[in-house]
Amino acid sequence: MLLSPKMPPKLEFAVTLPASKSVSNRVLLLRALCPKSGCALNNLAECDDVEHMRRGIEAKLSGVRLIDVGATGTAMRFLTAYFAVTPGEVVLTGSERMQQRPIAVLVNALRALGADIEYVNNEGFPPLRIRGKELQGGDLEVEASVSSQYISALLMIAPYLVQGLRLRLSGNVASRTYIELTLDLMKRYGAVAKWTDGRTICVSPGMYEDIPFTVEADWSAASYWYEVAAIAVHMGHDVDIALPAITPNSLQGDRVVASLFEELGVRTECTEEGVRLLKSQISYCKSQLEIDFTHCPDIVQTMAVTHCLLGVPYIYKGVHSLRIKETDRVAALIAELRKLGYVLHAEGDERLIWNGTRCEAEKQPTIATYEDHRMAMAFAPAALLHKGLTIEHPEVVTKSYPTFWEELKRIDNSQLTLNTKY
Repeated sequence: MLLSPKMPPKLEFAVTLPASKSVSNRVLLLRALCPKSGCALNNLAECDDVEHMRRGIEAKLSGVRLIDVGATGTAMRFLTAYFAVTPGEVVLTGSERMQQRPIAVLVNALRALGADIEYVNNEGFPPLRIRGKELQGGDLEVEASVSSQYISALLMIAPYLVQGLRLRLSGNVASRTYIELTLDLMKRYGAVAKWTDGRTICVSPGMYEDIPFTVEADWSAASYWYEVAAIAVHMGHDVDIALPAITPNSLQGDRVVASLFEELGVRTECTEEGVRLLKSQISYCKSQLEIDFTHCPDIVQTMAVTHCLLGVPYIYKGVHSLRIKETDRVAALIAELRKLGYVLHAEGDERLIWNGTRCEAEKQPTIATYEDHRMAMAFAPAALLHKGLTIEHPEVVTKSYPTFWEELKRIDNSQLTLNTKY
C-alpha cells in the first residue's frame, strides 16, 4: 500500500472507531460461561480477533475437536482456560507464529488447579490437547509479569471452580488495567471478586448471569487518530477530529493516550457523543521523555513512531511483553524506524530508547508489518511526513480495525492515494 496524503489546512472530520476487542472477547467468554444466555449483545467488535474467539466457542459447543485461532493470542489464552473447565476434549492450535508464542505460565497454573492439558508438539507452546473437567480451585500463585491475559483467563473461569480462586500475583504485574477491566466485567455478570491486597484477588464460587450489554469503542484504535492529530499540529495545521462512541472514563488502559498527547499539542474535549481532538499548545520541554508502558503496552508502537516524527527523544520502560506479541515489536520498531531515519536501541527486554540519533532515511521507505496490525496502523500516519511511504500487507489491520484504510482517507477529504498491494 503506497501512501501519498495531501494535508488540507484544517483536519476536520469524524471517525468511526471499531468496538473494543478487549471488551468483546471478555464478554464472549463470560456469556459462554452463563448457564443461560440470550440477552442482547450490541456493538460486538467486527474483526479477526473477535471472530476467532466467537468461532472457537461455537465450535466447542458444536462438538468440534480441532479448533484453530489463527494469530489471535487473546483467543488462545482465554479459550485454553475455558476449555479446561468445559467437558469434552479439543486440540487448540493457531498460526505458525502462535505456535512460537509461549503459554507455559497459563498451562502450569491450570494444571495446578487440576486441569488436564498436554502439549501436542513442543513443550511450553501450542498446540494444546485439553480435556475439560471440574476443577477444584483454591490457592494459586502466578508470575504476573509476562501477560495479563493469563491472569484474566484464570479469573474469568474462577467462579466455576469448586472452591473459587485465591490468586496471588508475583513479580511485576503487567497491564494491571486489563486485569481491572476483567474484574469489572466479571462483576457486571454477577461474580463476587475483589482485591484483598495489592497482589491478591479472591473470587468466590458461583455462576454468571447474562445481561444486556453494549461494547464501547476501542481506545487502542483511537491512538492512531491522536497520532494523526499530533503530526498535523506539528506541521502547523489546525485539527478537529471527532471520535464518537468512545468512553472518556473507560477502564481500557489505552485511554492514557489522551494525557500522553496533551503535551504534543492535542487536547481531548469530552462531548455527549464521545471525544474531540483539538489543537492545543505544544508543551513538551524535556530533553528526553521517560514513560512506563507496563500497563498499556499496545500503544507503544503509536507513541514510538509519533515521538520520532516529532523529534522527541524517549526512554520507554516496561516493554518486555512486546517481545511475545504478534511479532517481536521491539525488534520490529528498531528495524522499521531506521528506514525513516531514526536509530533506536533496546536495553535488555525492559527498555526501548531513542536518544535523538538520526541516520539517512530511505527515499521510498517500505514498512514491513510482520503480520502485526499495530505495525501497519502506527506507521501509516508517517506518510504525512515521509512522502511515498509504502505499507506492506495492509490486510493485517483486519485483526482489529478492518475499516482503518477507508477511515484514513478522511485525512484529505478522500483524496488520499491508496495503491493496495496484497
